[in-house]
Amino acid sequence: MENLIEEFKLNEYNFIELNNLLKIMGICESGGRAKTLIAEGQVKVDGKVELRKRCKIRSGQVVECDSRKVIVN
Repeated sequence: MENLIEEFKLNEYNFIELNNLLKIMGICESGGRAKTLIAEGQVKVDGKVELRKRCKIRSGQVVECDSRKVIVN
């Protein structure tokens, strides 16, 4: 199955916390589920497993989870 690539625009913000990005993009139905996926090592940032729930995701970074890829701009 091919990865679904999506884009998230930060607009006037410098960053978004990883758990919030997963929730806003609809990858997880809730913030609690997002935190669980991160804790279980199922989320990658720039190709590496990220275990920090509130990791600051900035422009140019790529988040992967559950065959979905989000490019942050």
